[in-house]
Amino acid sequence: MSDGDPRKWALVISVANNLLKHYDPDKVAIEVVAFGPGIDLLRSESPSRKQVESLIAQGVRFDVCLNTVDPVERETGRRPEIIPGATPVQVGVGQILYLTENGYTLVRP
Repeated sequence: MSDGDPRKWALVISVANNLLKHYDPDKVAIEVVAFGPGIDLLRSESPSRKQVESLIAQGVRFDVCLNTVDPVERETGRRPEIIPGATPVQVGVGQILYLTENGYTLVRP
């Protein structure tokens, strides 16, 4: 997720929910990587927070790119407050590359 548009967030959340319904949750691994403006999906004040937390509770992993978070902190003097269940990764795009090299299929709604 590299987009700051809540409509695209809703689409990603919908796709994750649909995958959980279609496949046995024990047979599918879903990981959403947020970087750039997409980290807003994982901010504590996100309008999608409840849906993200519900997906995390069902085993969906949400990664937040520290290469995006760190400059925000430098510019504003405050670290963005991120949903507690999100997993920090140093390089969001690097995480996507790692996942695709290790058997994950990239889906970009």
